[in-house]
Amino acid sequence: MPQQMNNNGQQPGKGRRWLSLLFYTLAFALLGFYLFGDKDNNGVTKELSYTKLTAYIEVGAIDKIEVTDDLKAKATVKPQNYTLVFGTQGDGERAKGQLRTQVPSIEEFSKYMDGVNATRKANGQAAIDVTYAKSRDYWYLILVNILPFALLILFFVYMSRGIGSAGGPGGIFGVGKAQAQLFDSNKKDKVTFEDVAGLYGAKQEVQEIVEFLKNPKKYTEIGAKIPKGALLVGPPGTGKTLLAKAVAGEANVPFFSMSGSDFVEMFVGVGASRVRDLFRQAKEKAPAIIFIDEIDAIGRSRSKGVMTGGNDERESTLNQLLTEMDGFGTNSGVIILAATNRADVLDAALLRAGRFDRQIHVELPDLQERKEIFQVHLRPLKLDETVDIDFLSKQTPGFSGADIANVCNEAALIAARGGRKKICKQDFMDAVDRIVGGLERKNKIMTEEEKRSIAYHEAGHATISWMLRWANPLVKVTIVPRGMALGAAWYLPEERQLTNEEHILDELCSLLGGRAAEQLFLNQTSTGALNDLERATKQAYAMVAYYGMSDKLKDISFYDSTGRYDYGLIKPYSEDTAKTIDDETQRIIAEQMARAKQILTDNAEGHHQIAQLLIEREVITSEDVERILGPRPWKSRGDELLEVNAALAESEKPKKRTRKKKQDNEETTA
Repeated sequence: MPQQMNNNGQQPGKGRRWLSLLFYTLAFALLGFYLFGDKDNNGVTKELSYTKLTAYIEVGAIDKIEVTDDLKAKATVKPQNYTLVFGTQGDGERAKGQLRTQVPSIEEFSKYMDGVNATRKANGQAAIDVTYAKSRDYWYLILVNILPFALLILFFVYMSRGIGSAGGPGGIFGVGKAQAQLFDSNKKDKVTFEDVAGLYGAKQEVQEIVEFLKNPKKYTEIGAKIPKGALLVGPPGTGKTLLAKAVAGEANVPFFSMSGSDFVEMFVGVGASRVRDLFRQAKEKAPAIIFIDEIDAIGRSRSKGVMTGGNDERESTLNQLLTEMDGFGTNSGVIILAATNRADVLDAALLRAGRFDRQIHVELPDLQERKEIFQVHLRPLKLDETVDIDFLSKQTPGFSGADIANVCNEAALIAARGGRKKICKQDFMDAVDRIVGGLERKNKIMTEEEKRSIAYHEAGHATISWMLRWANPLVKVTIVPRGMALGAAWYLPEERQLTNEEHILDELCSLLGGRAAEQLFLNQTSTGALNDLERATKQAYAMVAYYGMSDKLKDISFYDSTGRYDYGLIKPYSEDTAKTIDDETQRIIAEQMARAKQILTDNAEGHHQIAQLLIEREVITSEDVERILGPRPWKSRGDELLEVNAALAESEKPKKRTRKKKQDNEETTA
C-alpha cells in the first residue's frame, strides 16, 4: 500500500522519527561521556585510600600524579609495577593503570610530595612528576558547549512542524495550506440519506447534486448545468451538517470539509492563501465537493461594521473566496456546499447566482418529521410498551433534531439512573422537563408564604391559558424549582404557519396571568413575574413596531431585515413616533392585564382549587385542571394534525382493497 503523504510531500511521522533519533543520540553521548570520558582507553582504574596511595608512592610504583582543585588525585602506575598494584599480569611495557583517591588538602599533599621527591633525588632516583590542574566537569562542558546547539536544532525542527497547531500541516512553512479533511467514502460508519429523517425539501435539493455527480450525462444532454453552490440555511441543530455528511457518503467523489474559522489565522494573508490551496486541491481531483461549515465566519457583509472598523484580513479572505467561486478563471467540476444559521449577515456578492445558486432552508421539523427523527434515535434504545412515538412527537413542538437526540439520550440516562432495564414513557417526559426547565432543585428551601405565592402565580397562568382559545394548551404545572425558576407551567405551543392578532393577544393575556393573580388575590407583586413581563413587553412592542397591529400605527413596520440599524445610534423613526410606540405598547399591556383579572375573577373558585392542589401535590397535569375547570371546547392544532394523518391512513386502506378486488374479478373473467 502506498504511504500517505502530507501537504509538504513528507510521510506522516517522519519528522517524529528524526526527532527521536536526535534525542537518543544526545542521550547516548551524555552516557558515554559519563562512563568513559575520563578514562584511559587501554587502562584499568582502581579506587583506593589515601594511605595506600602513599605506600605505593614510597615503594616507587608510581610514575606521575595529577591533582585537581576538587582534591581528587589520579596516579599513573609504572608498567613494571602493574602486577604489584593490581595483582594481575600486565601487558608488559604497554600495561597502563591508574589509581584514584581523595587527598586531605592540596597544601598538605604538596608538602608530602616535596619531601618524597627530595629523598628520591638524594638516593639518585628520578622524581615523581606531580601536576596540579583544574577539575574537568563534563556535565558543565556539555551544558555550555553542546546543549545550546541541540536546543537550536530542536527549535528549528519544532518550528518547521508548526507552532502548536497554528501552522497546520507542514508547520510554519505550510501555514498557508488548507486544512481540509478529505472524506473517506469507504468508511463503514458513513452517513447516507436514509440516516437523515425529515427534511424532505432539503434532501431533494442536495440529492439532485449527488445525482448529477453520479450521472452527469442525464443533465448535460439537454444543456442543463448543475448549480455551482448550495447554501444550507437554518436554525442550530436542524441537521445542516448531517445533510452535508450524507452528501459525502452518497456522492462517491472527493469531499473536502472545512470550517469557516479554519481560514482565519494570526498571520496576514493566510486566509486567502488557504482558500486558493483548497480550490487547487479540489480542481486536481474534480469532480469534487467542498463543504464550508459556519461560512459566516468569513462571509460577513463588507458593508456592516463600519463604525467599529473593518477587518482587512477577513475581507481579503472573502474576496479570494468570491474570485475562486466565480471569477475570471474557470472552476468547472467543483461544487460548493456551505452551512450557516445567520444568512442575513452574509455578503450579497456571496449569495448571488453563479456562486450560491440555491439557498436550501433547513427548518425546524414539523409533527411528522419529528416522528421520523424519533424513530431514528429510538432504534438503539430498549423501550417498554408505554412509549408512544406519536405522543412524544406531539409533546416536543419547536424541538430541533439535535434536541430530540438529546431527549432520547437523557431519557436513557434517567432510566439507567433509576435501575430500570427498559425506558418508559415517564422517562421521556422527565427528559423533556429536564431539557426545557432545567434540573429539579427539591432541596431549595421555601417558606409557606413563598410557596403559596408561587402556587397562586402558576395557577393564574394555568387558569387563563385554559379559558382562552388561542392560548397555548396546558400540559403540566409545577411549583418545584427548576434551574433559575421557582415554578413553571408547560404548554404545547401551536405549530401555526401564520399568527394573527387574536393569537398574540391571548398569549399576552396568558403571560400576564401570574402577575394578575398576585395583585388580585394576594394584593402584592413579586419579582417572580420578571420573565413573564419581559416576554409580554417584547411581544407587545413587536405588535406595534413590527407587525402593524396597533390602532395608531396601522400597516407600518420598522423591522430591519438587513440588520444595519443594529450598528447605528439612530432609529428609523422620529421621537414622536417613538413616543407613540411606547404609548401603544403600554395600552396593549394594560388592556390584557385588565382582561386577565376579569377572567380570574370569573373563575376565582377554580383558580383557588388549582392553587391549593399545587400546594398539596406540587405538580399537577392538564387532567387535574380539566377536572376542576371542565374540558376545553377547542381542539389543539396538534390533535387536528394527528387526526388528519390518521384519516389519510385510513382512506388509503379501502383503495388498496378495492384495487385488489378489481384485479381478482379481472382474473376470474379471463
